[in-house]
Amino acid sequence: MPEADVLQLAQELISRRSVTPDDAGCQELIAKRLEAAGFGCEPMNFGAVTNLWARRGTGRPLVCFAGHTDVVPTGPLAEWHSDPFVPTIREGRLYGRGAADMKSSIAAFVVALESFVAERPRHSGSIALLLTSDEEGPALDGTVRVVETLKSRNERIDYCIVGEPTSVDALGDMLKNGRRGSLSGKLVVRGIQGHVAYPQLARNPVHQLAPALAELAKTQWDKGNEEFPPTTWQVSNIHAGTGAANVIPGAVEVEFNFRFSTESPAAALKDRVNAILKKHGLEYSLEWTLGAKPFLSKRGKLAQILMEVGKRHTGHSAELSTTGGTSDARFIIDICPEVIELGPVNASIHKLDENIQLGELKKLARIYLDTLRALLP
Repeated sequence: MPEADVLQLAQELISRRSVTPDDAGCQELIAKRLEAAGFGCEPMNFGAVTNLWARRGTGRPLVCFAGHTDVVPTGPLAEWHSDPFVPTIREGRLYGRGAADMKSSIAAFVVALESFVAERPRHSGSIALLLTSDEEGPALDGTVRVVETLKSRNERIDYCIVGEPTSVDALGDMLKNGRRGSLSGKLVVRGIQGHVAYPQLARNPVHQLAPALAELAKTQWDKGNEEFPPTTWQVSNIHAGTGAANVIPGAVEVEFNFRFSTESPAAALKDRVNAILKKHGLEYSLEWTLGAKPFLSKRGKLAQILMEVGKRHTGHSAELSTTGGTSDARFIIDICPEVIELGPVNASIHKLDENIQLGELKKLARIYLDTLRALLP
């Protein structure tokens, strides 16, 4: 494998300012390379979102790599040690926005696919790449729309590797074979605005909400199970008041989020929250947003191969986990029975000075290539 190509492509991708939903030409660059390797490349653009479906072959099984070319905003530029969109190598690490999440994975995907085709131009089955520029954003016109399109054409995936940064302390020490669900709520508790010197003429919604909030915070929603950790509930934002120190607010707004396991269906969590709020006699309104349902990929051939290949290249025995945030694997599972996430160490993702170790980048490409060899012998 031309490992220098992995680094060069990662640098080219990082240099493009592809902040969600802007792809900044990343997918066009990749499509040109894959077309040269015999892939049929199909742009699937919805609204402002750029998606790419690239496939080589028509047979089964279909092995797919999936990821996103978009990145999160940089934060304060002055606090980066180098320009986040000028890929920089320092002390054996590649720095730049997307270095870990997840342009390095995409570079490793592409070079692994090119290398596989070069050594096995008449390979069995099919290979594919699915990319979106809408993973870090609302995720409404990205992978979910591509999956809907593929499903309508009865185009199914047998094995899918998502390049999310799943590793914790060292490359390959953790794989994701599922994710918890995400359920958000926007709660507004209404009171009566008034002067702080005349509380008898007002009703403070913050005071009324406090006992209910305390109960919600201490509630054990479930105990999890063998595959999922317990469901958690967290407040993310709270706001009340006019800004004046002598005014009792007329309402308090609270935003919260559940990360929930398969032990607690979304409908049951909603019912329990409403029961607690009603028990405390609150006058309130509550809007719900279901961001993702929990899912679990079976521990099949793909997981076994990735664990064996990963250990061979890194020396680490991987743990299968469902922790962490959401990913586009939650959409892909709808057309693919075996979806596993494996990518770089996630310690620097979404942070200042995001980076990946150069040795890790090279090993990642080798892992992806050897996985292809094992799945399509």
